[in-house]
Amino acid sequence: GTSRRIPQTIIIGVRKGGTRALLEMLDIHPNIVVAATEVHFFDWDENYVKGIDWYRSLMPFSYGNQITIEKTPGYFTSPQAPERIHDMNSSIKLLLILRDPTERVISDYTQVYYNRVESHKPVQLFEDIVIKNGALNTKYKAIQRSLYDVHMEKWLKHFRLDQIHIVDGNTLIKDPLPELQKVERFLNLPSRILSSNFYFNQTKGFYCIRSDGRERCLHESKGRPHPLVNNTVLEQLYSYFREHNAKFYRMVNHSFDWH
Repeated sequence: GTSRRIPQTIIIGVRKGGTRALLEMLDIHPNIVVAATEVHFFDWDENYVKGIDWYRSLMPFSYGNQITIEKTPGYFTSPQAPERIHDMNSSIKLLLILRDPTERVISDYTQVYYNRVESHKPVQLFEDIVIKNGALNTKYKAIQRSLYDVHMEKWLKHFRLDQIHIVDGNTLIKDPLPELQKVERFLNLPSRILSSNFYFNQTKGFYCIRSDGRERCLHESKGRPHPLVNNTVLEQLYSYFREHNAKFYRMVNHSFDWH
């Protein structure tokens, strides 16, 4: 009685916003099944040309009463993804998880830093990448990805605001349940995720998951310590994002506790 189905919900981003945590926490719900890997169907041309049947073949088997969810953080900042997803299903429900843009930039840098260290490639200090000739390097990809208003504008050309639910990534890490209950309501699902599904891991410094009689934490690559960043540089980032954040708040009719 199961089949592979095209997702009815997609976590579209943002990179380093908490997409993996959100997906794994939603996977607790009996009416949700999740794709195991990031598919990159709508943002990578080489995958998109393989067609919708290829996309469907990467989805898990599900029952008729279950929602299939995939997550690819690159979708949010992709110029092509909004139109391509709309072409597949114009009434789809989308999940977007965001966190403080400056924190997201530092987290983005941290991931690349560790990847380079593990690959024995040279690394640069955060400040040396973010500041060029005394000014903020706004061309830095990590900064570009944190311009939420710029990217959201593209999505709102193809989807109504009530089709996009924004999850507060900063809150999800500190207190997961209220954010997940909002997602349950958005997806019209019965309330099945409980506070007993989470426990705080003192060693890791974040919540882990308890379900089906087993406990699991996110991969060790998650929650890595961020570098200490020079206060002057932090202030430059806060200042740069302030106007973009204000514009984003107006777009989505909601404010967040960001710098």
